[in-house]
Amino acid sequence: MKGETSWISHCFDDMSKEIGGLDSFSELIDEGNKETAAVSVDLILPDDLLERILAFLPIASIFRAGSVCRRWHEIVSSKRFLWNFSNVLSQKPWYFMFTSSDEPVGYAYDPILRKWYGIELPCIQTPNWFIASSCGLVCFMDNDSRSELHVCNPVTKHCKKLEDPPGLKFPDYSALSISVDRTSHNYTVSVVKSKQVPGNFFQWDLSIHIYDSETRMWATSLTEVLTGWRGGDESVICDGILYFLIYSTGGGTPENRHGLVTYSLSGRSSPLLRSFIPVPGPLTCGRLMNLKEKLVVVGGMGKQDRPDIIKGIGIWVLEGRNWNEVARMPHKYFQGFGELDDVFASSGTDDLIYIQSYGAPALLVFDMNQKLWKWAQKCPVSKKFPLQLFTGFCFEPRLEFAP
Repeated sequence: MKGETSWISHCFDDMSKEIGGLDSFSELIDEGNKETAAVSVDLILPDDLLERILAFLPIASIFRAGSVCRRWHEIVSSKRFLWNFSNVLSQKPWYFMFTSSDEPVGYAYDPILRKWYGIELPCIQTPNWFIASSCGLVCFMDNDSRSELHVCNPVTKHCKKLEDPPGLKFPDYSALSISVDRTSHNYTVSVVKSKQVPGNFFQWDLSIHIYDSETRMWATSLTEVLTGWRGGDESVICDGILYFLIYSTGGGTPENRHGLVTYSLSGRSSPLLRSFIPVPGPLTCGRLMNLKEKLVVVGGMGKQDRPDIIKGIGIWVLEGRNWNEVARMPHKYFQGFGELDDVFASSGTDDLIYIQSYGAPALLVFDMNQKLWKWAQKCPVSKKFPLQLFTGFCFEPRLEFAP
């Protein structure tokens, strides 16, 4: 038991330093009953009941609680507490914003407490690596060879390097995605590689490679030559289906510059273009995400006469083969980004979607349940030079998942 929980205790020590510990237990209880509640909880409640109460705290408060006293530290570091925590409803996803173009440093935003925390990410070497997340695990892939992959829990810092994937070396385009099973904690990683056929701009080799954490093996699930289309860098797994965007190489109308294709991870699929689903109108860019096993796309809507110029941002959910529009960003928020490029960063999970301009640290949050737009608290970093870029990704902060 001691060996199993030693890494948990170590991660609590590290994260409590990064997030900041409590000055006293009273920060977790009602202001008007500090002393009475402190005595009653600390001396009367048995460990198992206190574990269940602490498990319902926001994860940042759990780390702070571990700084209150030795008893609380042992409770929140125990394996039994992780089991209790795993049965609590999902935590709201955090958003990690890179604040350097060269170093993988930045801050993580907690939407519950509306605070930013300076945390260190393991494994990743530069901010331009490919990043995908699911159920508390984050997958990183290098942007050079596209063959170095790591899966980690950014909260506990537990990290694992995967074997190099098979297939094309140095592809022109790659799309990364990960899906974690909440029950078994096994995970699947997919890499879609796309490379131009030599001497033929209209034909592209495309391959799909799948990693299974249970077998610890890669498999090449599909190889195909696409004519008139190429792969890109957007993919996501929803309910056992791999979705990824493809892009026209033959001009065509603005409505047909992007397309969505699907691939079932559980069985044989027909040729990819048979699963082609048009995107919802002319988009300047599209960002795919899994929200409660539903495919959601956040897209930049192009002007009618200039489809490459963004005029707004929309959110759609795929229902069968049809798109259901959920929301359009109100103009005041669109203007709040200042000069928004035709491409932007966006990711989401659970009920929250984050949208960020590459040119500024402003972060906008959309709640799918409440249909509510809200600016995040200002990130504790400012733009230092005109060409400085900002990007980021969201992840669910969990303690019980390990790669």
